[in-house]
Amino acid sequence: MNSVDLAFTSALDQAKLIRNKEVSPIELTQLYLDRIEQFNPRLGSFYTVMRDQAIAAAQAKTEQLSEFELPPFHGVPIAIKDLNAVEGIPCSYGLKVAKKRLANRDDLVVTKLKAAGFILLGKTATSQLGSFPYTEPPGFPPARNPWNLDYTPGGSSGGSSSAVAAGLCAIAQGSDGGGSVRGPAACCGLVGLKPSRGRISMAPIGEAFSGFAVSGVLSRTVTDAAAFLDMTEGYVTGDPYWLPSPDTSFLDATQQDLEPLRIGLVTEIQPVGKADPDYLEAVIKTARLLEGMGHVIEEFTPDLGEMIEPFAVAWRNQVDVGVPPFFLEKVNRALWWRAKFTSGSRLVRSQHQLQMFARKVVQMFDQFDVLLTPTYMHPTIRVGEWKHLSPMRTIDEIIKWIAPCPAFNVTGQPGISLPAGFDQNGLPIGIQLVGRPAGEATILALAAQLEAAQPWAHLRPEAFSASS
Repeated sequence: MNSVDLAFTSALDQAKLIRNKEVSPIELTQLYLDRIEQFNPRLGSFYTVMRDQAIAAAQAKTEQLSEFELPPFHGVPIAIKDLNAVEGIPCSYGLKVAKKRLANRDDLVVTKLKAAGFILLGKTATSQLGSFPYTEPPGFPPARNPWNLDYTPGGSSGGSSSAVAAGLCAIAQGSDGGGSVRGPAACCGLVGLKPSRGRISMAPIGEAFSGFAVSGVLSRTVTDAAAFLDMTEGYVTGDPYWLPSPDTSFLDATQQDLEPLRIGLVTEIQPVGKADPDYLEAVIKTARLLEGMGHVIEEFTPDLGEMIEPFAVAWRNQVDVGVPPFFLEKVNRALWWRAKFTSGSRLVRSQHQLQMFARKVVQMFDQFDVLLTPTYMHPTIRVGEWKHLSPMRTIDEIIKWIAPCPAFNVTGQPGISLPAGFDQNGLPIGIQLVGRPAGEATILALAAQLEAAQPWAHLRPEAFSASS
């Protein structure tokens, strides 16, 4: 296997190669560090590269290969989004003023990934405070899409999606408060899994963004996403939300046969309207494929109108994190000021409205096992495309683009974005599967069916696939 093929190999297959001593952790880690050095200046995928720490960890794991029992991902490199803390490493939240602020502890998800055997390569780019579906915070280079550098890789997990798509790592952690894993996956032709609320602990902090934000994963294969979830799931004492661990692993779920499912096909969302033609065609084509597998498809048009304003209230209030407004970029600054004039009673009322909306959406799943939607409603935007818009116009454009995603952060349901072809610009398109609460096993099994029918892991952006 040449170095490029190895760089684009799935994380589970890399772990197998390591266990079989066909490649060592130090060789694999050095390969990725070399690719990061070569390509990151063009991509802006990483804010911090943990070169010395990664090499030290890889050397230690190479020496441990003779041990009898190894963790599942022993020696496999991974990247961590720069909204999550790694002890002793800067955690900027996309804030220029915090570029050198060192974290004093690991987030629990990082601790679990280390225990699973992963080697941390570094911290990936995020939009400022994780607020936006593009990754262009002031004071940092913009993250770019490996399929076309003029376009965004999405956000706020844009650095993670860019890194995986360009072969700078096989798998990356992200987080999702309104589509921030699923959207970047769609933009970059990857698998992006947002688990149910309470599936992955947010310890040592409490809830984030009214409970809407959860840790997730970006990968090239469904099985990698499932195995990541197996390594990170689980309740910790004091968590505000929790789910029981499944009886069988999520990785095993990807190998299970499914009985015919009732799948709601969403091509239009009110009040936003229909998806753009390429995106409409991709989701309809996926529906036909699922129908050919024996699943029952029924068209459905959700109305998100009552969610938009209370979600906007929650969104702007999560920006007020104690950072003076002059450190914020203009849209976050506008949100900050609007939050200052939002009363406590209005915030509580919006949370109640969102809870009632969530109840209606979950009740809708009495008639469906899964929803099938476009991940985003229209083509990936260019880097800086909305830079000159007013803050309120930018927010309107964001709402129209990401419409299929935030509702399921409100409800806490699991969602997964899968590659579904390319648009007229040659950029990836994603479709989304949404499951019932705690229904990750079902959507992972269904995603695995789609992956087997139309494999995508071999697809690579040409500019990052040539042998050096």
